[in-house]
Parts: sequence; structure tokens; C-alpha cells
Amino acid sequence: MSDKKVGVHLEPHMVIRRPLVTEKGVHASEALNQYAFEIHPLASKTDVKRAVEELWDVRVDSIRTQNRKGKPRRARVALGHTKGWKKAIVKLHDEDRISFF
Repeated sequence: MSDKKVGVHLEPHMVIRRPLVTEKGVHASEALNQYAFEIHPLASKTDVKRAVEELWDVRVDSIRTQNRKGKPRRARVALGHTKGWKKAIVKLHDEDRISFF
């Protein structure tokens, strides 16, 4: 059986969960015109490209995705872990920019 999604349709506002505004991300956006987002775990690169182009009216050059595993955590004696999530790094056309502030 294949792990690919079957018949899942995600709207653009469902694909992009939130922008990742970190010191590293701000530097990448200024120097390399790349932006990082937390995305829906079932979203593909095509879904992300369509969502970013539609939501911010920009042109996307390339997309890299990562599946981030949750980290183990401990609260007193209870063991647990943080949730896993999916990250996308989107490189825009040289003339396009996204402003989060």
C-alpha cells in the first residue's frame, strides 16, 4: 500500500499553518529571499506552491520540505514528547517579497 495521499483537497489557508519567524529565518528572507512556514502534514510541494502564490500574490521558484520529529520531554515523573510537524522553505522570485511585519 502506498503512503501517498488520496483524494485530500486542502484550501490555501489550510496548507500554511503559520510563518516561522526566527532569527535564522529573518536572515534567510533578507539575504536569500527564502521564507519558512509550518505546513499541514499532508500538504505536498505543489499544494504549498499554490497556497503561497495565492495568499501573497508572489512567484515561487523552489520549495524544500522537512518532516520534523517531536522531541522527548519530561514533566516531573511523566514522560512524553512534543508533536511532530512539517516545515517548508520557500524560495521566491528575485523581484518578489513577503512582509510579515
